[in-house]
Amino acid sequence: MPDHATSSDTAVQAQLDRLWALSPGADILGLDRISRLLARLGDPHLDLPPVFHVAGTNGKGSTCAYLRAALEAAGCRVHAYTSPHLVRFNERIRVAGRLIDDAALAPLLAEVLDAGGDIGASFFEVTTAAAFLAFARTPADACVIEVGLGGRLDATNVLAAPAACGIAALGIDHQAFLGDTLEQIAAEKAGIAKPHTPLVTMRYAAPIAALVADRAARAGAPVLPEGSAWQVAEDADAIRYRDANGTLDLPRPALPGAHQAENLGLAVAMLRHQHAVAVPDAALRAAAVAARWPARLQRLRPGPLVAPLGDVPVWLDGGHNVSAGEAIARSLDRLLPDATRLAVVIGMLANKDPAGFLAPFADRIATLVAIPVPGHEHHAPDDLVALAARLGVPRTATAADPAGAVAHLAAEPRHPLLILGSLYLAGRVLEANDELPD
Repeated sequence: MPDHATSSDTAVQAQLDRLWALSPGADILGLDRISRLLARLGDPHLDLPPVFHVAGTNGKGSTCAYLRAALEAAGCRVHAYTSPHLVRFNERIRVAGRLIDDAALAPLLAEVLDAGGDIGASFFEVTTAAAFLAFARTPADACVIEVGLGGRLDATNVLAAPAACGIAALGIDHQAFLGDTLEQIAAEKAGIAKPHTPLVTMRYAAPIAALVADRAARAGAPVLPEGSAWQVAEDADAIRYRDANGTLDLPRPALPGAHQAENLGLAVAMLRHQHAVAVPDAALRAAAVAARWPARLQRLRPGPLVAPLGDVPVWLDGGHNVSAGEAIARSLDRLLPDATRLAVVIGMLANKDPAGFLAPFADRIATLVAIPVPGHEHHAPDDLVALAARLGVPRTATAADPAGAVAHLAAEPRHPLLILGSLYLAGRVLEANDELPD
């Protein structure tokens, strides 16, 4: 799906414009184009420090955040490649711990486009090649690489020998590319398995776990599932992680959400089952509280957008599928007292399932305001409010943008607010509230 990236830097914008003119403008999975593009650039992906490669439907970004935080706490310089960006394209590429700056990004994109403008590489493929080129040229101790879409045919899957691979929570999403069943989706995610590289997974239902284990065996990868190879348990004060190497008590994650204990556990398991980078237990403990991942149940700071609501708490989440809706429902039980209802501002892309997403927590919503997602095909706000009414939401409205939605809610009895439904919308919200990811 097009990312509609823009930049305030004219040199970067010139290359983004060039990219849009040359790319097919849509997701096209496969490794042929990215392989040819990287070959013309000298195969930089073969000259990276130890790589931690993470797939999954939900939670892969948070897992990457924990991996980076742990590695940095261990004294490592860490490259990171994640997607999509929220506000600035630069967020995708973190070189040795810092977001790539515009002065480096513009010539990097130009070099990639000069090398492969005739290949027809997609936006994501060009971005991936640029990231790998930047990483190969800058010394670091580790790379954290997030899969973009699926796994088996994702551009990042040219990585031949990661230090560890991980698969986070699985759910139904991107059906046009990955299939309509969890079995099909799991098979695509498990396609990141590599010979002799540990494949660490969360706990899945038996048929899905068997399928992932089969794919791993075919690739020659040892599979390490939650429940048998490692376990994580949560109590009121701490997270207890356990594997064959022993038990480790971790602080509760700073990232909010009932699902974060498992995301943290997955990152810890990946680090404890690899031998390329030394990560002491103290660094794993530090990661639990140091990790940051914007727009995942992020509590917004006071800022221009939310100022009309006074001291009402406002959270932002980019979740947009059924599994994310279920995770939000579990998290609300922790964020809010049982009887507290909330206001929701929502915008969703046209290829998402708003009914499946909203159903798990519809009974907690007092007011829903639907808005568009600018620059993207999206569900019409009128359709979203009609759906909300069918789900039993007592008050609904539409607005033109996040500021209009906040103004509407400021005139009503005030409830805690959750803004959600799209990472693209989340980027607009962060920009409007002067909270740029760093």
